[in-house]
Amino acid sequence: MPPPKYFRLAPGKEVRLRYGYIIKCQDFVKNSDTGEIEEVHCTYDPETRVVMLLMAVKSRGPYIGFCDHALDAEVRMYDRLFISPNPGKTEEGKSFLDDLNPESLKIINAKVEASLAEAKPGMHYQFERKGFFCVDLDSAKGKLVFNQTVPLRDSWAKIESGQKK
Repeated sequence: MPPPKYFRLAPGKEVRLRYGYIIKCQDFVKNSDTGEIEEVHCTYDPETRVVMLLMAVKSRGPYIGFCDHALDAEVRMYDRLFISPNPGKTEEGKSFLDDLNPESLKIINAKVEASLAEAKPGMHYQFERKGFFCVDLDSAKGKLVFNQTVPLRDSWAKIESGQKK
């Protein structure tokens, strides 16, 4: 059984497929040698297909997105460069280098839609619920690299308003 507050597909749990039905996991089959899951057996609720039409359907549980033939990509997520709003001015004898944010760059190995296979450096895309990205000059056929240009959330605004990051 999944741990408490696990909001993904699991035996006995329901999720909404992005732009599709609500499904419920009934069972799964593991590979006897590797232990990896090979099949997931689900049922679906046919009344929940019209998700996009005014959301006039059952609203239960989380939803998951999926994509056939996903491609591997490197995604570079950027945060603010400095920890404080006034780098080097927070304590006596401190350099602006002491205020560098070690989390200012996170590199994520991600899966992206197959339609991005022909993405060229400089092209721009919106990644749902993440922000806007452009294809990096490091990209090549078979090695996609995306740089975040605008996040959807402004973490600096949260910090300034006293909320947790």
